[in-house]
Amino acid sequence: MIDYKKRRRIMGRSIRLGHCICSPKQPCPCDLFKRKNVCLCSGEREKDAIENVPLTTLVENAGCASKISQADLKKALAGLPRIFDPRVLVGADTCDDAGVFRLNARTALVQSVDVFTPVVDDPYVFGQIAAANSVSDIYAMGGRPLTALSIIAFPIERLSPRIMNRMLQGGIAKLREAGVSVLGGHSIKDKEIKFGFAVTGVVCPKKMTVNGRARPGDLLVLTKPIGTGTLSFARQIGRAPAEGLAEAERSMTELNRAAAAAMTAARITTATDITGFGLAGHLSEIAAQSGVELEVWGGAIPVFDGVMDLIRDGVISGGVERNREYAAAFVKRRSGAGEDLETLLYDPQTSGGLLMAVRKTRAASLLAALKRRGVRGAAVIGRVTRKGPGRIILVKDAPAGCRRG
Repeated sequence: MIDYKKRRRIMGRSIRLGHCICSPKQPCPCDLFKRKNVCLCSGEREKDAIENVPLTTLVENAGCASKISQADLKKALAGLPRIFDPRVLVGADTCDDAGVFRLNARTALVQSVDVFTPVVDDPYVFGQIAAANSVSDIYAMGGRPLTALSIIAFPIERLSPRIMNRMLQGGIAKLREAGVSVLGGHSIKDKEIKFGFAVTGVVCPKKMTVNGRARPGDLLVLTKPIGTGTLSFARQIGRAPAEGLAEAERSMTELNRAAAAAMTAARITTATDITGFGLAGHLSEIAAQSGVELEVWGGAIPVFDGVMDLIRDGVISGGVERNREYAAAFVKRRSGAGEDLETLLYDPQTSGGLLMAVRKTRAASLLAALKRRGVRGAAVIGRVTRKGPGRIILVKDAPAGCRRG
């Protein structure tokens, strides 16, 4: 039912100003009013608001590929005031997955926030992935997530609120699975959908994991396959293999909780989760913060079905190029390791696995524990070779006897 009195009051003001009061770049009456007799400023909505639409068709960059590049982020953060509060155990300067604030000798808060655009078409599944991705930072620090606040940007005037509701339903369900209570959230109007959570957890300061304690002799264990960025881009251009997409969607909705539990039991001290900066970007932070050289075995990296074929066919997203811009300075590719393997390292991941540096003597027991807990894709993908300037040496295969320590 149209409230004509309200419409005349609001449109009259817009016409006198010469600008739509809701979207000042538009005149009044706007094109939508002329075409469909709908005034959004008056609170009116299209009766045929879009309800069933593949979400990835609505965005330019899907998932964590929508994040600001590592190179640009470093520039944007340069020169910001440093924190000298002794209770801050981990701040932004080490590029860790979350901040850590000590409450007392046995308990510290772990806090992180993660927001990105749709990486799948189904709103409920997107909500699950957004939640799994957001809570992963807490797991990567060895913490236990407790509460979350949702953050959502949504074109509410163009799309049905039911889409937003399904996203929230999926996110809340996944966080409930993680034992996390969603306390509320914040929403804004935007032309593109963006969704995620700010998550708070706890960790014992003596047991937390960071990205700067890798030591020579450690083996590198990755708990999920990679390739979600390439598959998401391939979906947007109609070239994604169905099996690979299905594998990736299952993986992205899986919590890293089981992997984190195995990590804590194995007394791991260095870990990170693999997200938008790609495997190379996150490896570069471990290398730089630990002051070590890493050797990565390209042929040992678990990859979703069809990803390498897509890369060899040139299905390479802009997110790959943005990650390459920063991380390529750390990567040295040896003969035998093809360019396709190096490109894979730059692929931006969404809700990726944990990457851990484990002592060689504990690697076999860690892999066994991961398998028992249902972490099917875990693999040793490299090793820490020596102290030195942060560097990643990419080789094709693991030296004999190295993969399982």
